[in-house]
Amino acid sequence: MLHFPTWKKLLVYLICTVGVIFTLPNLLPANFVRGAPNWLPLHRVNLGLDLRGGSYLLYQVEMKPLIHDELENLADALRPRLLGDGIGYSGGLSVIDGHVAIKLRDASRLDDTRADIKKLASGLLIKVYKGDQVTFAFPRSAVVAQRFDAVERSIEIIRRRIDASGVREPVIEREGDDRIVVELPGVGDPVHLQRLIGKTAKLTFQLVDARISAEDALQGRLPPGDEVLPAGTGARQAPQEYVVRRGVVVDGDMLTDAEATFQNNEPVVSFSFDSLGARRFADATSANVGSMLAIVLDNKVISAPVIREPISDGKGIISGNFSLQSANDLALLLRAGALPAPLRVLEERTVGPGLGADSIREGGISCLVGVTLVALFMATYYGLFGVFADIALFFNLCLIVAGLTILDATLTLPGIAGVALTLGMAVDANVLIYERIREELRAGRTMVSSLDAGFRRAFGTILDSHVTTLVAGGLLFWFGSGPVKGFAVTLTVGVITSLFTALLVTRLQIVDWFRRTRPRAFPI
Repeated sequence: MLHFPTWKKLLVYLICTVGVIFTLPNLLPANFVRGAPNWLPLHRVNLGLDLRGGSYLLYQVEMKPLIHDELENLADALRPRLLGDGIGYSGGLSVIDGHVAIKLRDASRLDDTRADIKKLASGLLIKVYKGDQVTFAFPRSAVVAQRFDAVERSIEIIRRRIDASGVREPVIEREGDDRIVVELPGVGDPVHLQRLIGKTAKLTFQLVDARISAEDALQGRLPPGDEVLPAGTGARQAPQEYVVRRGVVVDGDMLTDAEATFQNNEPVVSFSFDSLGARRFADATSANVGSMLAIVLDNKVISAPVIREPISDGKGIISGNFSLQSANDLALLLRAGALPAPLRVLEERTVGPGLGADSIREGGISCLVGVTLVALFMATYYGLFGVFADIALFFNLCLIVAGLTILDATLTLPGIAGVALTLGMAVDANVLIYERIREELRAGRTMVSSLDAGFRRAFGTILDSHVTTLVAGGLLFWFGSGPVKGFAVTLTVGVITSLFTALLVTRLQIVDWFRRTRPRAFPI
């Protein structure tokens, strides 16, 4: 037990030093930390919403509109296939309750219809009713995959939008199958950000069908492949509805840049396409000179200019009754990209900074009082060995804070409770070791043998208890969310640091003291 290799000593000293270095910035003024050079390890622990104050938003990804749009696209792709194969149908290709329905005029063409449907996408569920009615839909596995992808893409787009708005250290994470948690520290009024986050911002360019008026279309005389879209609130055009072709000329995903600018002293949004989008835009404008091109945002026509000449440079301008703020917001949304599916707000909370400051103060006081009482008890009951345990307790606290800083974890109010709990567990490990040493001394062993047996025999009990707690922390992190995860993170980090300090830091102090002083009796 008294054999402590030099490399192990140096490793313990290094880890404890790193813990102190990463803990110090949390005690320094925030302005000093922000103004320090980037190469210095002056990172601070991120404070959660309940400590710092801010806004909490819980969104649900609406999958029905996404599935409906995907099926609409498949129906639009199937229409020319059936026409080219001479397969007649009545009633159009309608999307109803998550599937596309087709009524054939000739039931003998059923196999040909199935073949055309299978060419659209693999794995579609095809059903036949009454011999001449065919439906197809996505299987459950495909819907689950689409939902997972939609949530992941939504998280990334929300992150880009929030980062562009200037909010620092947001927390954006999945909750359950189709929910997204957004925490905005320091944001007291989330209304503006909520509009930015929740707006789908799906931009498309579609040709206006001038062959039929919106009034005729609303009366049921709508050609196949067309749809009626309302005019947006910012649109200047007189019509309230537009008949546009479903086929998208260029999609907003092909935008490379968008920014607010001025034209004729009025705010507008300028945009540019990538090479593929520029080529499609040039082809469409070249083939449709004199026609109207509808600029559609979230299924509303915000502008419908007439194509005067081919546009070959892949750049354009969106005009409307924009204010400077609305133009900036639209440019931000277009740069960040469109959400794959609409978001619905399930919960919204706002925590004031005063409440967060009270939580920090009260949580800090409670931890300080608890640690002080524990330290006094250990020093009183175990003497010098208790002081060794208190020193290890100090380094344990530093290592917990350093671990949270390095992991870029967020400290919440339950996280403070996790810190207090792990500090108590760290002392409990020392108590087990010291009591085992006492038992060995009472049994008549020598001091060296008692030290060795105390650490060696207590190791199994300490390891079992810490591993059990580590498993519990892992399950809390895996199945929990929000504050529960914060508690799990601090508990897990604390368990690891407690093992280190109890078994190595305390042991190193005792070994050094024993070798220096060669005592005749233990002060325990």
